[in-house]
Amino acid sequence: MADFDEYMADEYDMDDLEDEMNAEFDGRDIDASDSEVEDLEQLNKAADTSAAQARNGKDIQGIPWERLSVTRKDYRKTRLEQYKNYENVPHSGEEAGKCCTNTEKGSSFYTFRSNSRSVRSTILHFQLRNLVWATSKHDVYLLSNYSISHWSSLTGCRNEILNVKGHVAPSEKHPESLLEGFTETQVSTLAVKERLLVAGGFQGELICKHLDRPGVSFCSRTTYTENAITNAVDIYRNSSGALHFMASNNDCGVRDFDMERYQLVQLFRYLWPVNHSSLSPDGKLVAVVGDDPNGLLVDSSNGQTIGTLKGHLDYSFASAWHPNGVTFATGNQDKTCRIWDTRKTSESVAVLRGNLGAVRSIRFTSDGRYVAMAEPADFVHVYDTKTGYKKEQEIDFFGEISGISFSPDTESLFIGVWDRTYGSLLEYGRTRDYSYLDSLL
Repeated sequence: MADFDEYMADEYDMDDLEDEMNAEFDGRDIDASDSEVEDLEQLNKAADTSAAQARNGKDIQGIPWERLSVTRKDYRKTRLEQYKNYENVPHSGEEAGKCCTNTEKGSSFYTFRSNSRSVRSTILHFQLRNLVWATSKHDVYLLSNYSISHWSSLTGCRNEILNVKGHVAPSEKHPESLLEGFTETQVSTLAVKERLLVAGGFQGELICKHLDRPGVSFCSRTTYTENAITNAVDIYRNSSGALHFMASNNDCGVRDFDMERYQLVQLFRYLWPVNHSSLSPDGKLVAVVGDDPNGLLVDSSNGQTIGTLKGHLDYSFASAWHPNGVTFATGNQDKTCRIWDTRKTSESVAVLRGNLGAVRSIRFTSDGRYVAMAEPADFVHVYDTKTGYKKEQEIDFFGEISGISFSPDTESLFIGVWDRTYGSLLEYGRTRDYSYLDSLL
């Protein structure tokens, strides 16, 4: 993983457009007061965009292109030409683009529903983009500065679930829990599933909160080494139904925690920092990717390598499983997402290409019909798995992407957008064909 501070300024450079936007306000910094945040939310609500407004021609982000000296088309062209994709391996994106699957763009699998500017998700590490999680088609959890919040698309209201700026300590006593807790945790990654919220931090912190209980249940620090950042968290239930989570760490470790007993049960170590790991639906295999062009498919019971995933040209930061348990995907800084089959890992079955940057987040729908991949900014791509990933929807906007999440019922797709002026939460709904109802009219 790259040094955070040296790259942060370049990654978020949209100043050329923002200077012209004549926005009603600017985004507040991480230490904004409560009153400033409330004022900001009220102003943003007035600038939200509905599906009806978008159909009538309003920009989905509310950007007033008609008042700017540049058109949307011209600014998109400029972004594609000038956006700086971070690479650990020079020219990896250029080389990887030579062997990609041909796709047909123009599909509309998910339709724009709303853009909520009162919900401003943020990013604390430019390479880690798993900070948005949907638990239903109306409920989303996301990071906003030091606050982890719940937002309802039904009520349009945001409620703080956990604030990590001050001191956070467990309210429950468990033998392996760090009872002294943490202060001013910088959240690097997040996961919410099965009524459990797990936040990982820059110093190896892990904070676990059950959403149906008051307080924090469990705190742990994976390591006290200097290079300790928690890169990803994956929540799951094991074969016996016990709630677990898997943490991927920059100290080259993958750790499995049992949340029934609140203890570490397994630790697997590899030769490079692990940026992401994900468990197969049957719980038998783990996809492991990190600071190496090659990924690994490992046995979940012992961490031993079953297959080596060769094809990517840079470091990987994303992985995800199709619900069939056979197909899985990996995302890389070479601007590609590769689709793999567990029965033949010698080569990928498809190579999906981004437009301007690394593939930093991947999600399959729970029915397996679609897979979404997010670039660091501006683009989310949705592919139809039934067409062999040949049909594609390209969702196009402006701003860094903090995370993407399908709802468990597949009906909603949420996209977190980080931007000083136009930061927001985009919501799309699954496109359904109800033409058969015409016969009943």
